[in-house]
Amino acid sequence: MSAPILITGGAGFIGSNLADRLASDGKDVLILDSLERPGVERNLAWLQQRHPHRIAKIIADVRDRDAVARAVRDASAVFHFAAQVAVTSSLVDPRLDCEVNILGTLNLIEAIRERPDPIPLIFASTNKVYGDLADIPMALTPSGHLPTQAAVRQHGIAEDRPLDFHTPYGVSKGSADQYVLDAARSFGIPSAVVRMSCIYGQRQMGTEDQGWVAHFLIQALKGAQITIYGDGHQVRDVLDVSDAVGAYAALLGSIDRLKGRAFNLGGGPANAISLRTLLSFIGELLGRDVAVSNRDWRAGDQRYFVADAREIVGALGLAPRTPWRAGVQRLAQWLQEESGTGASAAAPSSPGRLAVAAS
Repeated sequence: MSAPILITGGAGFIGSNLADRLASDGKDVLILDSLERPGVERNLAWLQQRHPHRIAKIIADVRDRDAVARAVRDASAVFHFAAQVAVTSSLVDPRLDCEVNILGTLNLIEAIRERPDPIPLIFASTNKVYGDLADIPMALTPSGHLPTQAAVRQHGIAEDRPLDFHTPYGVSKGSADQYVLDAARSFGIPSAVVRMSCIYGQRQMGTEDQGWVAHFLIQALKGAQITIYGDGHQVRDVLDVSDAVGAYAALLGSIDRLKGRAFNLGGGPANAISLRTLLSFIGELLGRDVAVSNRDWRAGDQRYFVADAREIVGALGLAPRTPWRAGVQRLAQWLQEESGTGASAAAPSSPGRLAVAAS
């Protein structure tokens, strides 16, 4: 194996999709993952089956300094996805959240510093670094909560938005975000940060706490009830994982030109939908109503977030993003095929629709 590209959290949702993309492009990949999240071991097995000579693994936690140093020692670049990913979990155990997200990131930076030649480090950050956006005037529209300011409504939230960390998760991811950006200034590490909006797609093990698009589909396919926190008019821009990994791969290819920068990455205004809009579309796909219950708002929840991704699109010349309806339908089909629950797909009842027999 040539000097591999290291992906921490490489058995996870985005990490496994990126590993598949890189291996398909002829790159060797080293995955460092603790395999703690239920289901991700299937992603790793899938990768090793598809790319038996391209994928290597280290089963370890990013808090393990020796394991991280060993992984970094022979790597040619690092994508850092390993994280504690749920706001709710950070409120229950903020120390764990801090140790994984901040100290785990610092372990990577320190390991890269120990090398004679600093290698690229690209960090998966989050839109939560911008806080709850409570200062932006909003109006409740038929499309959900939207800014009243025309420029924000047209383009979304840009990188010049002041950082405002809310909840322990926001603090830990935001701190790691800043550590990675400073690594370029202080240590000459060619690093960059990607502040992601809502990424969805195949190989996502969505839960109530993280990965809401997949979670809604999983629950709906099972005929289970979906809990909505807040009024359901929250608006998010959703991005198909194939578009996300394309951006990450392109960023690595241009890291010398773009090092030291943070970029927003999301579906943009064209792929901005409310939770209620997604639920309605899922009902259309399944040909039946989706069971929903409501509970109070959760801490740190943004009524609106749409990423202004013009900077990264322009810097990398990215292709147009997958329309959300096509991407969600593709994810529904994959989840149905993976579930093995007996829910079977009939021929689509109309173009662009998936009919699923009730189980």
